[in-house]
Amino acid sequence: MPSRLLLKNGFVLTLDPALGDLPRADVLVEDGKIAQIGPDLPVTDAETLDAAGTVVVPGFVDTHRHMWETVLRGVLPACTLDGYLAQVIGAIGPAYRPEDVYTGNLLGALEALNAGITTIVDWSHCNNTPEHADAGITALRAAGIRAMYAHGTPAGGEWWAYSELGHPADARRIREQYFSSEDDLLTFALAVRGPGVSRPEICVHDWRLARELEARISVHVGMRITGVHGQAIAELDRAGLLGPDTTYVHANTSTDDELAMIKRTGGSASVAPYVEMLMGHGHPPITRMLAQGVTPSLSIDVATSVPGDMFTQMRTALAQGRISSFGDDVDVAFAPALTHADVLGFATRAGAQACGLADRIGTLAPSKDADIVLIRADDINTMPLVDPVATVVTSADTANVDTVIVRGEIRKRAGKLVGIDLARLRADAERSRDHVLRSSGMTPSWLPQN
Repeated sequence: MPSRLLLKNGFVLTLDPALGDLPRADVLVEDGKIAQIGPDLPVTDAETLDAAGTVVVPGFVDTHRHMWETVLRGVLPACTLDGYLAQVIGAIGPAYRPEDVYTGNLLGALEALNAGITTIVDWSHCNNTPEHADAGITALRAAGIRAMYAHGTPAGGEWWAYSELGHPADARRIREQYFSSEDDLLTFALAVRGPGVSRPEICVHDWRLARELEARISVHVGMRITGVHGQAIAELDRAGLLGPDTTYVHANTSTDDELAMIKRTGGSASVAPYVEMLMGHGHPPITRMLAQGVTPSLSIDVATSVPGDMFTQMRTALAQGRISSFGDDVDVAFAPALTHADVLGFATRAGAQACGLADRIGTLAPSKDADIVLIRADDINTMPLVDPVATVVTSADTANVDTVIVRGEIRKRAGKLVGIDLARLRADAERSRDHVLRSSGMTPSWLPQN
């Protein structure tokens, strides 16, 4: 018999326009894929999970997170972007050992699963040695999350200050060793640096390498960094490098014309509204992107400063996107276009598209991979259910995430991660925290120096 799982009597938000919302429906999973969705499915030979009292949604997709930094959680809760770059990338990152990357990635991936994020783009820029990259990939696989591993450079200023260093050639080995299968939970990308932080000829080198390796591309653009100016997307356009394989992260200071270039060339975008406002990247360009026909995805970015859940990002995106519609004339009625349903789409469908995985995830429909999250709608902060989309976007938090399924495998059940030794993980995380902070001279006063 094939592996079968039946989710029974949930309020199913498919995010699929053809299927819509189903107030009382079942979802049948067979061999990791969705087989059927509908009320009262006549199934008797499957493991059954009671989904009554929950909202069933596609797994959230985080399209940009530096997973290795998770062991530094909260180290810079109110910093600036310049401060983050100097301290985390310039000072702390070079102190990382491979085992610290492993622990950061494992902790970050499990945190994501716990919060209902079933897919993550690991923007990995602490590959100080090949062993660091190996450790990060091994941790993602151990966690059981779906991940796009975006291979980046080592940490350290020489890689980020108008660098003359091309993307590490070890990317070729990584591609061949770990990403030969096209039907794996782990897929491959390059995390490239782009204009302003690397020289123009290096941008050309890095984009050519990515396309040689048939890798998707993720690049930071349009941030308010001291000493880094210009229009990165326009520079890439002039060099003939834009394309549908590229995700542009942040784009806060990118012009409307540049955002239109993303649309024209079929690219995608990732916005991290909480950190962008906190650190001073610039105003999140959500409504400006929508005006140019670009639907943004959402991302967490850094655990050093930001909560690791998608609920925070959705609410921040909704509030910021609506406030951007304020005008100066108080006699003109406030008429924002952005809705809570839009941002749920950012966190699911748009994320899948940005990862090149829209044919597998992002909506709930027959033949799609079964990446599914059940969110309790009968908890103290979510009951009574009125609008299920609002329950997910404006009421729920990580504590309401009851069940998380990745390609048919249950990773969280009844509110608890499955098969995780939290005591061991906590000890490993604290050991890595102590090492990297002491080695970089950033030990907090309460932590013993030795």
